[in-house]
Amino acid sequence: MGLFGGGAIFTWALNKPQQPLRSYPLEAIGPLDCTKDGLFLAGGSPSGNVYLWEVADGRLLKTWRAHSKCLKCLSFSKDDSLLISGSEDGVVCVWSMKDFESSCSLLHYSSEHTSSVTGLLTTSGIANSTFISSSLDATCKAWDVVSGRLIQTQDYPLGITAIVTDLAEQLLFAGGVDGSIFVSVLDIGLLEDPFAVAGDEPVVLKGHNGSITALTFSSVGLISASEDCTVCLWDVISKVIIRRFSHHKGAVTNLVVIPRTNSLDQQIFEMEQEQTPAAMQMKVETSMDHRTWARRMTNHVMEMNRDLQSRLLDSIQIRLLLASGNDSRATGKSKKLKIESPPPLQQEKSCPGK
Repeated sequence: MGLFGGGAIFTWALNKPQQPLRSYPLEAIGPLDCTKDGLFLAGGSPSGNVYLWEVADGRLLKTWRAHSKCLKCLSFSKDDSLLISGSEDGVVCVWSMKDFESSCSLLHYSSEHTSSVTGLLTTSGIANSTFISSSLDATCKAWDVVSGRLIQTQDYPLGITAIVTDLAEQLLFAGGVDGSIFVSVLDIGLLEDPFAVAGDEPVVLKGHNGSITALTFSSVGLISASEDCTVCLWDVISKVIIRRFSHHKGAVTNLVVIPRTNSLDQQIFEMEQEQTPAAMQMKVETSMDHRTWARRMTNHVMEMNRDLQSRLLDSIQIRLLLASGNDSRATGKSKKLKIESPPPLQQEKSCPGK
């Protein structure tokens, strides 16, 4: 999928030597997202319009006015039935895509964010019903995608520019305008107060000197891109950079992890048919790599959870102690008032003429 300035969308078939499909909207297109089944593509424009294309033939199916300000983020729900959009003025909208050919109905919207929305991601959660938004207003918010109810708010010390979860969706990584990456437990729904901060101060990864422009998580670990012209691969447990990639010609604006294909497995299978020693060696090395990765990821999640969840428990315990103290003071005041106030019968007897 390609994007060019001047309002043009090009679609290439990677497995066929043919000319790309072209579509020319009336304006430039910024954010893009595709349905999980690969059938439809949505794009957002600076004017706030949303464009919907059919991937197979590149045909523009529908255009509608989604926001009054520049559209910054788009994300389809896990089941592709909803499209979530976020704009420069902090508005988040959820659109029904069930009958999009006739009309794209707005299910609900929110203006809880006070600055530009910078990221949207859906989580598996309970019944695939939650999504997270990030903003330059220094917050990440968790929402119920069906009702639009705000579930939880996570506050940060500075504006957030990119978000991603780990593969198990247990940790939330939020990149900031100063290059910091905040790591916190993804505990959506554990706190009843939607305005409560989820846990104590999050873990902070420091290694970039410019605003974070993109975050992604792979089987190797967390990968971050920044305006400081670098891409970093992180060991999240030890909070160190495993490898740094530099691009001195300009800021890195985006990144994507390309999954490994089955070409290596196919090569091993073909060599096994010939019963070569090299095939057995490759199979053993590949199996060891897989076991090593699984062990590392298990240890990584367990250690991060122990650290971050202990912070959450400490924070909850402090709040309970404070609440208990307030209740004790209120009870003491109530008893004092009762002692100082005489009973109604005594007051009547003391009145003259009675």
